[in-house]
Amino acid sequence: MKRWEIEGIVELKDLELPNEEQLRKGVAIIECVQEIPCNPCVDACPTNAISMENINALPKIDYEKCIGCGKCIEVCPGLAIFVVKVNEKALISLPYEFLPLPKEGQKVKALDREGKEICDAIVKKVKKGKTPVITIEVPPQYAMEARNIRIA
Repeated sequence: MKRWEIEGIVELKDLELPNEEQLRKGVAIIECVQEIPCNPCVDACPTNAISMENINALPKIDYEKCIGCGKCIEVCPGLAIFVVKVNEKALISLPYEFLPLPKEGQKVKALDREGKEICDAIVKKVKKGKTPVITIEVPPQYAMEARNIRIA
């Protein structure tokens, strides 16, 4: 049995990950692990980078087609999609359903998938919508770990 099935925590080994070149341009990373009837990410993708074999299958992403626009983040009811771009710093766009929303330039704590603080982060962008999307900047070594924030 996988950890996410027992504790609800996804691990990197459970995911299909982009290569370094793809991370430099910025791509969506889908951390969806449950085969349930859901496909809004497929419909939201303007480049058809996300596909599914059927309505119950896990979404697959073609990192060569993905432009990192983040439209899939806003529509994912499972809050399971993130856009990651890694250069000198890492930019991570993530769904955020808490109030109050942070403000651009605000210092926050980046959290890992277990909700543990891992580093300081700076809010670079706040996009309000059905599901707000927050973009944070963190040191590059946390690009694949930071998946939520705590307002300090």
